Amino acid sequence: MSGDRPMPTERSPNEKYALPEGAATPCFVVFEDVVRANLRRTIEASGGASRLMPHVKTHRAAWIVRLFTAHGVTNFKCATPAEVELLLGAGASHVVWAYPTPNRANIRRVVEAAGRFPDARVAGMADGWTSLEAWESALTDAPENVRLRIDLDPGMGRSGIALTEEAVELSRRAHATGRFDGWHYYDGHNRGPVQGRQEAVGRMSDRLDRFLRDAAEAGVPGDVVAGGSYSFNLWRHPSISYVSPGSFTYSSTQHENELPELGWEPAAFVLASVVSVHEGTATLDAGAKAISPDKPLKDRFRGPGRIILMNEEHCVIEASDLSVGDQVYLLPGHACTTAYLYDRALVRTAEGGWESRPQLGSAR
Repeated sequence: MSGDRPMPTERSPNEKYALPEGAATPCFVVFEDVVRANLRRTIEASGGASRLMPHVKTHRAAWIVRLFTAHGVTNFKCATPAEVELLLGAGASHVVWAYPTPNRANIRRVVEAAGRFPDARVAGMADGWTSLEAWESALTDAPENVRLRIDLDPGMGRSGIALTEEAVELSRRAHATGRFDGWHYYDGHNRGPVQGRQEAVGRMSDRLDRFLRDAAEAGVPGDVVAGGSYSFNLWRHPSISYVSPGSFTYSSTQHENELPELGWEPAAFVLASVVSVHEGTATLDAGAKAISPDKPLKDRFRGPGRIILMNEEHCVIEASDLSVGDQVYLLPGHACTTAYLYDRALVRTAEGGWESRPQLGSAR
């Protein structure tokens, strides 16, 4: 098949996406021009590149980090020590490891990575006394560029400390280390229609106001990292220095349905081959090891037909017009966890060529 011929509408999530020629499958395919367009829209919606702190877990690719820094983005958030190392190696100047943990081996690894890049600022995170004590121990001989934030829970109930007197005291003790930057306030549970999200941000802002006044009275200054993909553009609180969407990079089927106002477009797909056909069905070589199975079966991808079943190496879809050897794009329902399955991506460059580029894969 020609590398420049768009796929038929019924065989692709979007007819404008060209097929690579001769690609082994299953393959993770990224369109650089779409990543660039999504970044431009997100910078504008964030209020500027200096305010944007994108989460790298959604793509785990050094070339994307370098693309972002070329557009003025210097602040990044991540979830694992390997992502800290990737960001620093790709030239990020400010990295927030947004994963409060008491694990001293992981903390030591991040501190050592910061030591290799003394011109970068690297902030870890605590959300309770045990994780703070682990960080206090690590900070005794950590390089000066290692910093600390306190994770606050806006009501999500996953990590973070509630906005109580204990949180003020925890922040005061973190401030006493001389390494305190401020707080992290991630409202990942804030979904639904935009009006409801806006109202929820208003309520969370009121609680944050009260907490920050209490912290200031206790002699603890600092700024706040807030917001994810569903709320970053709604946070206008004066103490919010950074907003941290991430999944805009590749986008997904969810965004088309739930965040149409942001104009993000899908940038990453799994390319699969038809390996067998039966009456009314086609079997593809992309199973749960090729496209993330963390969504209900019907929502795992959008492609040429309804998903009937998926196992490790295959999936079966409804299809009557596919032939053995055809190649089709599958649009992941969750691009972030699908990217995690691949250590390389086939990238359609902004110039129109194809390049194989590395990414972290499942490294933590």
